[in-house]
Amino acid sequence: METAPLIQTPSSAAATVEARVLSLLLPYHRTSGPASPDPADHPEQLRQIRQFTEAGEPVVLTLPGFPCKSPNPAKVLGHLPDEGERLSLGFLDRLCARVGEVYEPGARMLICSDGHIFGDLIRVPDPLIDAYGDALRALIRSEGLTRLDTFDMRDVHGDLDHDTKRRLVTDAYAPSVPSLRELARTDEETARLYRGITRFLVEDTADFTGTRSALQRECRTRAYGVIARSRAWGDLIAHHHPRSVRLSIHPQRPGSEKFGIRLLDAADAWATPWHTVVLRGRGGAARLMRREDAERLGRLVLRDGRPSHYEEV
Repeated sequence: METAPLIQTPSSAAATVEARVLSLLLPYHRTSGPASPDPADHPEQLRQIRQFTEAGEPVVLTLPGFPCKSPNPAKVLGHLPDEGERLSLGFLDRLCARVGEVYEPGARMLICSDGHIFGDLIRVPDPLIDAYGDALRALIRSEGLTRLDTFDMRDVHGDLDHDTKRRLVTDAYAPSVPSLRELARTDEETARLYRGITRFLVEDTADFTGTRSALQRECRTRAYGVIARSRAWGDLIAHHHPRSVRLSIHPQRPGSEKFGIRLLDAADAWATPWHTVVLRGRGGAARLMRREDAERLGRLVLRDGRPSHYEEV
């Protein structure tokens, strides 16, 4: 899956180094509204990049994500990274490599796995999150993705247990749930995020014994907790890495502090490798979709003896 060629932008700001770097990211901007290919419409990202270009240092990008696999077996192949993560990590590493073509020091991306911060809310046990994170690191090494690094809850607060770490990070950084409820009533971006996470929680809860309406009520409550802790995790990353280009897997409108980025060259603004599987078409193109849908269209492919993806038949 190749990255798009460097596009020419209409702004006179495109002559600057930071604008050329940003122009490499703009084709993959994950936004819920109209996208802009003009770097000048993204002043916060230009400022963040400029912190590195003025110092002649590699640009550091931080990306919260790659938490763990969905607990719903109808959506994924198991609890470990597979072809979806392999393709996505390769895409992100190549994007960093392309920065080196327009800015000699290049770029590095820190994958900030956020599974532990809300693992209890999404009902995924900490040992499975650890196993996913360990396999993700091993995949980065085996694929030779030298521009990617990782960061997760195991890198903070020493040897404390995960429940204690979650509490400490949440107490230090998370906004209150009432404030998020109020924000969701007045800010469309927050409301859209709330609805999207609620939908994921409903889909991922495979063992609920109550009614559908009861499940939806419970997931709406859990969704606010996920958002609060996600924001806490983002602020913790900013504390540990105060100079960085802050990326997000969630759509962000132009001008936001964070830059929403696609993890593959895929059209779905919400699709992620950890909620889906890969289906390769007859021509080799990869699509992300639910496992139960891919099973109807393709045959299972193993990689190193483990389920990896599907190929269309």
